[in-house]
Amino acid sequence: MNKHDATSGPSDVQQITLRGPAELADALPYLMGFHPNDSVVMVALHGGRGRFGGRLRLGIPKDPDEWAPVADQLAQSLIEGSERRDARPDAIVVFLCQDPVEGESASQAMERLRPLAQRLRRACGVLDVPVLEALCISDGRYWSYCCPDPRCCPAEGNPLALPGTTVMAAAAAYAGVQVRGSLRDMEARLMPWESAATQEQERALDSAGAVLVSRILDVDGRREVAGETLRVARDLMERLGSAPAAAPAEADSADDGLITTGEAAAVILGLQDRETRDRAAEWMEGREAETALRLWRALARRCVGPYVEHAAAPLTLAGWVSWSSGDEAAARVALGLALRADPDYTFAQLLHQACNQGLDPETLRRCLRGERHLRDGQEGDSAPESRAAARTERRSGPRPARAPAGKRRSAAASRWTPGASSRPGSAAGRGRARDTRPLGQRGARNRD
Repeated sequence: MNKHDATSGPSDVQQITLRGPAELADALPYLMGFHPNDSVVMVALHGGRGRFGGRLRLGIPKDPDEWAPVADQLAQSLIEGSERRDARPDAIVVFLCQDPVEGESASQAMERLRPLAQRLRRACGVLDVPVLEALCISDGRYWSYCCPDPRCCPAEGNPLALPGTTVMAAAAAYAGVQVRGSLRDMEARLMPWESAATQEQERALDSAGAVLVSRILDVDGRREVAGETLRVARDLMERLGSAPAAAPAEADSADDGLITTGEAAAVILGLQDRETRDRAAEWMEGREAETALRLWRALARRCVGPYVEHAAAPLTLAGWVSWSSGDEAAARVALGLALRADPDYTFAQLLHQACNQGLDPETLRRCLRGERHLRDGQEGDSAPESRAAARTERRSGPRPARAPAGKRRSAAASRWTPGASSRPGSAAGRGRARDTRPLGQRGARNRD
C-alpha cells in the first residue's frame, strides 16, 4: 500500500489527514457531495502534505479508443485550471468509479479500466505532475493501481468502510456536509419523463411550436413571446411556492402535477430565446431562487422525445440557481446534463467552467441585478458593469430563432462531453469524443 498523507482543507481551517487508499476512497463522496458512479474523478494536491485543491469529474467514455485523448485533455484541464485558480498541483489523485456490467465481476471491471488509469497517469506525468494514487471503486470495494503489494492490495480488492464509521464521515457530520446519494440519483431528478404522460407533453410541444415559431421570427412577435414566457413562468413559480409542502420523496411528482403540458411547452420554447433566458436567470436569490429551481427542474423533465436538446436552457438555469445558492454539487450535475443535451450551449459552458474553477458567482449576480435595475429605471452601482457584459454578449444583436427543422442529428451525437461536474479545457469542443445518445429537435431555439 502506498503510504502518504492528504489533507482535506486549507491551512486556516480544521484539517483532516487521510492516510492511504482506504481513507482516500472513503473521502471521495464528501469531496464531491455525492457518490460519483460511472465517473473519472481527478483531484489536485498541493504542498508537502497534499492539501486537496481543484477537482473535476466526467463520465467514463464507453469506447476505449477515446481514453487516450480524454486522458490528455483531463490532465491538461486540471493542471491549467489549478494554476489559474491557485497554483500548479504538486500531485494528483485519480478515482475510477464504475460498477460491473452484467456478467462481469468487480475485479474484472477493475482490470477493464486499468488501461484508462495508465493513460491518466501517463498524461499527468508528461506534464510533470505525478499521480500519487489511482484507485478503482466498484461494487463496494476498492483497488489501488499504484500499489503492487498483494498483502495490502489483494487481487480481490478491499471492502469500503461502512458508511458513517470513518474519521472523514465524523468530520463531515460535524461540519454539516451531506452526501446526497449517487450521481445517478441526482441526475434522475432532471431527466426527461419516461411515462404515459410523455406523448401528451410531446404533442403540447409540437402544438406550441407551430404557433410560436412564426411569432418569434418577427421582431415585435419575439418581444411579445418573451413577455408571455416570463409571465407564465412567474405564475408557475407563485403556484409552486404557495402549494402545500410535499414529502421529499414526492416533491418532484407534486411539482409536476401543478404544471400543465401547455404551460410547460410555452415556457420551454420561450426560454430558447437568449434574452428571455437571461431575464429568467435574474430569479437567483431568496425565495425566488427556491421556486425558480423547482420550476427549472420540472421543465427539464418535460423536454421529452425530440425536444431533449431544448433541456439545455432549463438545465442551465437550474445549474445557475444552484451555484448562486451555494450548492456547487447540484450545479455541476445540472450543468453537466445541459452540456450533454447540447455540447455547444455557450451559457452552460461558461457557467460550468466558472463553477469548476471555484469562481465567485457574485460577479454574475451583480451583472444581473444591474440589468434589473436598468429596466426599472434605477441606476445601481453595478449598472456600468452590466452594460459592459451586455455589450460583450450581444454586440452582434439578438440571434433570430431557427425555423422548424424536424428531427435532426444533434451535435451531441458527434462530440464527447464531460459529465455532471466538469468540462475540461477552456476551448469549447476541444478534443471531444463521441456521445451516441440520440437527440432530436423541433421548434425554434438558439445555442447561447
